[in-house]
Amino acid sequence: MRAAILRGPLDVVVDHVPDAGVQAPDDAVVRVVAAAICGTDLRGYCGQPGPVQGPRCGHEFVGVVEEIGANVRNVRVGNLVVAPFVFADGTCAPCRSEMFGGCRNGGMFGVAGDGGQAEAVRVPFADATLVTVPMDERDERLPAVLALADVMSTGQHGIIAAGTVPGSTVAVIGDGAVGLCAVLAARRAGAAQILFVGHHAARASMATGFGATEVLDGNDALTERVLDRTGGLGVDVVVDCVGEQDSMSTAFVLCRDGGTVSIVGGPHGELNLMTRFLRNVTVTGGLAPARRYQPELLADVLSGALDPSPIFDLEVSLAQVDDGYQAMRARTAVKVLVRP
Repeated sequence: MRAAILRGPLDVVVDHVPDAGVQAPDDAVVRVVAAAICGTDLRGYCGQPGPVQGPRCGHEFVGVVEEIGANVRNVRVGNLVVAPFVFADGTCAPCRSEMFGGCRNGGMFGVAGDGGQAEAVRVPFADATLVTVPMDERDERLPAVLALADVMSTGQHGIIAAGTVPGSTVAVIGDGAVGLCAVLAARRAGAAQILFVGHHAARASMATGFGATEVLDGNDALTERVLDRTGGLGVDVVVDCVGEQDSMSTAFVLCRDGGTVSIVGGPHGELNLMTRFLRNVTVTGGLAPARRYQPELLADVLSGALDPSPIFDLEVSLAQVDDGYQAMRARTAVKVLVRP
């Protein structure tokens, strides 16, 4: 079968690899219908630190179950399924507390085992990992379902982990796919004020459509404008969807005393603990337990209450996957959908 292979910085190719197959009784083989390129993939593509270093690529996919192991009970051959970006056994202590990223037997697709940017994927612990989607693979809502594999679930985690309640004031830092999905999640949580911090006009327009009450340029007197909008206090919740030093520092500046900073962009910087201590700012977030949120989010997608699909503003074939990486690197695409 064909799969995207990261050979080195800025070098992704599509090559033939051994066919995905059942190797354990809890496995399933999923034929990929749609996959995605993530910002985490992009870091690996650019040679930056992070979990994605190759050779396999991709941790977001929707597909059809083609084969199951002898112990699989919850999914059937022919089911359309969405996978979270990590697989987990569902039985260990972290899994029982729904912290699936801590599963001692689990791993991230494309880092441990098969990658989603391929024709098929072997899914360990299929019953605990996969979520059945009651639709046809040609359904126009498929991109919205694909977003639940990672970015929509991660945006949701940023909002939920912060304890966002109806009437909250929220600032979202980062105009990538996770930031845009965090706006959707803040709207779902009933936030009264959603300030979206970004730089790109097209993404600002998308954020407004998703529910942002105001878009603020991160380079334009940001602190003063946020304080002005919040009576000099700062916001209740800041969701940092970037994780770089500048964005984390900005998050603490925008947060009110006693507020919460939720970091869901992989952190590549240091926190000022004294600032946090003196101002009683709670820090939360972390690796999103996507499998926890997927059933609820999927129900909203199916009902029409949630549609994150506009984040996919470029579609490529698997053979053109390098074009997708280049577009995201150049920031001419928010997020790329890959069709095998």
